[in-house]
Amino acid sequence: MKKKDKKEKQSSTGSAAAAVPGVTPDVYHVAVLPAETIDLLAIKPDGVYVDCTFGGGGHSKLILSQLGPGGRLIAFDQDEDAKRNLPDDPRVVFVPQNFRYIQRFLRLENILAVDGILADLGVSSHQFDEAERGFSTRFNAAMDMRMDQRQQVTAGEVLMTYTEARLHKLFEQYGEVTNSKTLAKTIVNVRNHVSLQTIDGFKEAVRGIVKGNPHKYFAQVFQALRIEVNDELGVLKEMLQQLPKLLKPGGRAAIITFHSLEDRLVKDFFRRGTFDEPVENAFTHDATTNELTLVTRKPVTASEEELRANPRSRSAKLRVAEKIMMV
Repeated sequence: MKKKDKKEKQSSTGSAAAAVPGVTPDVYHVAVLPAETIDLLAIKPDGVYVDCTFGGGGHSKLILSQLGPGGRLIAFDQDEDAKRNLPDDPRVVFVPQNFRYIQRFLRLENILAVDGILADLGVSSHQFDEAERGFSTRFNAAMDMRMDQRQQVTAGEVLMTYTEARLHKLFEQYGEVTNSKTLAKTIVNVRNHVSLQTIDGFKEAVRGIVKGNPHKYFAQVFQALRIEVNDELGVLKEMLQQLPKLLKPGGRAAIITFHSLEDRLVKDFFRRGTFDEPVENAFTHDATTNELTLVTRKPVTASEEELRANPRSRSAKLRVAEKIMMV
């Protein structure tokens, strides 16, 4: 995409966002389900809140607008670029780390429990639009896909070093790629004499085995690689397991997901307090005590108005749970 085209695309996205209440024109990233998320978080003016995925700061700005002088917001983001969006506000503490370490860094701020936690998962619009980050199939760049540029493993290294069995598993599980076994075999067969370190190089190397719509096919492949490189599901599970201890009684967690793998983890943990499948056994009475109760029985999705303004919101699902008040 030419620079001019990219600017025009970003400009049109920003102006459309302005038509949705709670969404500000922001070329970095447009927050999804803004009004619904803030409403369901039930912000207390003097509360302490965590935005696990600060990004463009859209959700954080809305939280701050409802906090009083005594309120606090702890904003996490492992992407160095996000720091440029920080507001000049003494109530905000920015933590340039992965939110899997949420409890550790809250303790460093002498915070043992909070009133609300928000996580808007997935990739920001900024990351997709920056060609050199390697997230988008639209550009030719290095096969990178690291959200945290400090980490070592890139998508290119995954392609060049993983075994055929491991590649098959990740494409099948994380991308639901139709011919994941064939794709893995092809990669292993060609990588010793063809470079897979660039997007165009990789696409050309496997073009002969692409099934169906190439755009959809490569989107699924890239999703699988991105999830693997950033350990997205592992990070989500670790964060969810920390919620019961981090939330104050009556505190809420709001999680926005963009694909079924994430949504299933959130749904199961909110409902059962564990990722383990329930085992029915008449001779045992072991049961996991779930300290969370559902606020949303079904996921909240974008309105028609938001869908028109921000197509990215089409796959977004918001689920909210509350820490049970102890009697």
